[in-house]
Amino acid sequence: MLHHVEIWVPDLDAAIASLGWLLETLGYTLFQSWSHGRSWQLGPTYLVVEQSPALTSDRYERCRPGLNHLAFHIEDKATVDTLTTDATHHGWHLLFTDRHPYAGGEQHYAAYLENDDGFEIELVCDLEGSPG
Repeated sequence: MLHHVEIWVPDLDAAIASLGWLLETLGYTLFQSWSHGRSWQLGPTYLVVEQSPALTSDRYERCRPGLNHLAFHIEDKATVDTLTTDATHHGWHLLFTDRHPYAGGEQHYAAYLENDDGFEIELVCDLEGSPG
């Protein structure tokens, strides 16, 4: 089981507005708070966003080696659709608009979203009969 994920961000306030909003909407609760970061927890797993003074860049690049995106299980298609609409009011932009919501294939109902810092998340409702 995953213990935690730590994401370094160039702008903590923007990350709280986008990632914090999403995590709280998905049922995570604020777990820790300090001057350079926050964490949100669901069960035994937590996600950290931190604006570390040791950052070497001001832009996340998901196409470089490292973490490409985080994907979250979403209960049904209607919730994916609602979250996708709501996310645009919290710093998220829909990716792959020409193939949405089937950018991952016909049995993969999902929204691929990127925030202003370039971080991508996927909201997934696996359709019946599909793996995962």
